[in-house]
Amino acid sequence: MSLPEWRKEIDRIDDQILQLLNRRAEMAQKIGLAKASTRSHYFTPEREHNVYKKLLSGNSGPLENDSVRAIYREIISACRALEKQLGVAFLGPEGTFSHLAALARFGSSSQMVPVSSISEVFATVERNGSDYGIVPVENSWAGVVPETLDTFMNSNLRVVSEVFQPITHNLLSNAESLEGIKRLYSHFQPLAQCRQWLQNHLPGVEVIEASSTSKAAEQASQDNESAAIATVLAAERYQIDVLCPHIEDNPTNRTRFLVLGYNEPEPTGKDKTSLMFAVHNRAGELVHALNAFEKYDVNLTMIESRPAKTTAWQYLFYIDVQGHVRDLAVSKALHLLSEHTLFVRVLGSYPEAV
Repeated sequence: MSLPEWRKEIDRIDDQILQLLNRRAEMAQKIGLAKASTRSHYFTPEREHNVYKKLLSGNSGPLENDSVRAIYREIISACRALEKQLGVAFLGPEGTFSHLAALARFGSSSQMVPVSSISEVFATVERNGSDYGIVPVENSWAGVVPETLDTFMNSNLRVVSEVFQPITHNLLSNAESLEGIKRLYSHFQPLAQCRQWLQNHLPGVEVIEASSTSKAAEQASQDNESAAIATVLAAERYQIDVLCPHIEDNPTNRTRFLVLGYNEPEPTGKDKTSLMFAVHNRAGELVHALNAFEKYDVNLTMIESRPAKTTAWQYLFYIDVQGHVRDLAVSKALHLLSEHTLFVRVLGSYPEAV
């Protein structure tokens, strides 16, 4: 085939894709009407988990799995918006990693609601100011996010999904070269995560702390002798060039985000359960409690303690385990756990991130 013939074939395929996309959208509208009559949730992470799993297992290329996932994320987002445009609260401003994680989970057809703090994300969902919220819970480099865990103590929200967001840092600047940079704006966390690169490439540059990566990009965009460590999304928002991409010292760094809502997702066969509990302040109590998971072969993927803030030296424990609360092994482990604790609260069972 010649180049014009190949292009003609692509045009024909595009026509078919468009017809099928609109047919899919019509089905979504009908599902939306059915959900409205039964007051069902419009976001069903277990269904989306199975859709992605089926698509990726059947993908024979040449498209990479990441590309297929990105394409279908927007297809699902657009079709879901025909049922109902979801509001998603996140730790703002726009252009932050929380914003990226919200887009990665809900797509660009959702209404993004930036708020000023993690506790405000919880409050916005509780006040029906948005349908869902997304909060960081742990970073592979820096550990857990205490404010997220602490806020669960006074909230009835559930964990309904999770997202792993790669942490890629970029040097943004409208300067022509590194030699033209005299000031660097950065949030303290990216600054620490790029320390070695900065020592090698920008030694002695004045560092000015910013409240967020997005704010750093905004400040640097106003001065051609300044730079910022921020996301590509922030670069687009504030019209500032990406002078050096991927300046992070650890290329495997990523942050895990939790999606907050009121869903109770069905089991998918590859799930995770988050819970919190407290034990008596006696020797060996924590060991007895955790033995419940060993007895029923339930794997723990995270454990963290936080002060209860009600009694001195009393702690709450947060754990994640593999499996759904309806799985027999998890159910038995939780029953045994309750016999060795002051209380147990399941924060949610949800599909593991694909």
